Amino acid sequence: MITLEYILEIVATLFYAISGVRLAAVKRFDWFGAYSIGLITAIGGGTMRDVFLGVKPFWMIDPSYCLATIAGLIIVIVLRKYLVKIEGTFYIFDAFGLALFVDVGIVKTLELGNPMWVAIIMGTITGCMGGVLRDIFINEEPLVFRKEIYATCCIVGGLLFWGAQWLGWPDGVQQALCAGLIVIVRFLAVKYRWSMPAMTKYGDKNLENDYKHEKDDP
Repeated sequence: MITLEYILEIVATLFYAISGVRLAAVKRFDWFGAYSIGLITAIGGGTMRDVFLGVKPFWMIDPSYCLATIAGLIIVIVLRKYLVKIEGTFYIFDAFGLALFVDVGIVKTLELGNPMWVAIIMGTITGCMGGVLRDIFINEEPLVFRKEIYATCCIVGGLLFWGAQWLGWPDGVQQALCAGLIVIVRFLAVKYRWSMPAMTKYGDKNLENDYKHEKDDP
């Protein structure tokens, strides 16, 4: 049976695959390497979520998800001149994939009988961990761990989902509000360079020296 959750997860998988393949194309990976990055980006967060929830990973149940990642590769190959050269395309697909995966993660967690606070955490993991794995595999500092607002907008979207649920609004409205807020906050964060405070001020020489000493000590 085709449900709204299923459609959202397929679309999110496609968007995340495109964002991963597009980034790999910028790094000049070959087709196999680019597809591997797209696949990891698309299924990494959902796989981790399902492992935590004690269920079989979603892509092992239905091959449509893997087919969606192949479609992502084909789209980037066909439209590579536009997707790679046009600035901001990575953020567009990444933002929509992030929003949809958070929605899916929250809904799936709730359907398994977990409380809402757990659902928000699982939604954040679903949305973020694929990107973390992507960045690790392409030897970049994970986007979610930088000052740039990323995981925070997932939590904010999840809280809005919670609020809409508490008010008794329809399921579709809850999901639309959550996803919409995540996309808006993500776009605004990129445009206006919103960021979370760093743990230390830039140029804190004492901490830098302590870190160097720890690395140098046998």
